[in-house]
Amino acid sequence: MELNSVKLGKYIELLNNKNIDKIYSEKDVRGVNNKKELIYTKADISGRDLSRFSIVNPGEFFFNHRTSRNGSKFSITYNYEKNPIIVTEDYTVFKIKEEFKSEILSDWLYIYFNRPELDRYVITNSWGSSTEFFNWDDICNIELIVPSYNIQLKYCKIYKTIQNNQKIYEKNLYDLKLICDSYIEKLRRENEKEPIGKYIVCTDRKTDNSNLQIMGISNQRRLVESNSRTKGVNKSKYLKIEPREFAYSPIHINDGSIAFNNTKNEYLLSPIYKTFKVVNEEKLNSEYLMMWFSREEFTRYCWFYAFGSARDQFDWKQLCEIEIPVPDINIQKSIAELYNSYILRRNINEELKEKLKDICPILIKGSIEEAKSC
Repeated sequence: MELNSVKLGKYIELLNNKNIDKIYSEKDVRGVNNKKELIYTKADISGRDLSRFSIVNPGEFFFNHRTSRNGSKFSITYNYEKNPIIVTEDYTVFKIKEEFKSEILSDWLYIYFNRPELDRYVITNSWGSSTEFFNWDDICNIELIVPSYNIQLKYCKIYKTIQNNQKIYEKNLYDLKLICDSYIEKLRRENEKEPIGKYIVCTDRKTDNSNLQIMGISNQRRLVESNSRTKGVNKSKYLKIEPREFAYSPIHINDGSIAFNNTKNEYLLSPIYKTFKVVNEEKLNSEYLMMWFSREEFTRYCWFYAFGSARDQFDWKQLCEIEIPVPDINIQKSIAELYNSYILRRNINEELKEKLKDICPILIKGSIEEAKSC
């Protein structure tokens, strides 16, 4: 069966449903990230007039028309929660027209938006000088092939099944985090704090082994393969990090740039980093220390105490002055083991979410091919 592409504007309509009566409050404000997920807004909305915010009912879409500095992604999602939400004036809100709700599903359209092909199309067709935009008219001009309602429903059920499994896993993950947080809070209240400087030593060392892999640190506080151009660089200036050593960036630590090498491998790091290790693991467990570095409280502490002119820094002396509770080593190990279990499951959950996005192009392609073969 031959299918013709149509413009998306045929199926959707622009909305301007304002929160005039202020039925919805700050707790109902949402935003969207570049992963196309609903998030609690990061904007400072204190003192904002909520009556100017737009209401987004379940099944309705909204997007940020600014595409600059957004990781080459288009921030668009729909309200997949059970209750209405509100979004700031920065967002454009739309829905599928009533007369076409028997022809195109919101779930299928959301899967369509989740493809990297759509992101590339949006970024290529965004316009502007200092800031690039992808506006309402632009989204209406997107051309797509729409399979039959039953075919859409079939592929949406596949997506929903995988998504529900991920959500169940995420719920269990949240419960585990609550247990970890309660243990950590109990430690913080019941034990005296000590500066970590008495337990750690700087290990900055260079190496002649140019065969070692060059790594960096992600904002998830993990060692990752470096994205920097390293071809032809003088590796003799690079630092070596050995197993069970830490590394951090004095100029990026408040962005989460600290990690623990829990592998059996040695790596190279850029000279911008500093490396250190625990002197006596019978007194302070390295995994336990990394657990404290992984907390958001640590990030806020670094933000507050970092200093500098053009660029803030958090130097070695300041790191050594950080105080944490240091209970019995067996308690440290048991709590660290529990926390590492949470981190492992959190990483698995992130991988599941990425795989869920990876399957979107497959589902859209499958639905269209099945429609053509009918």
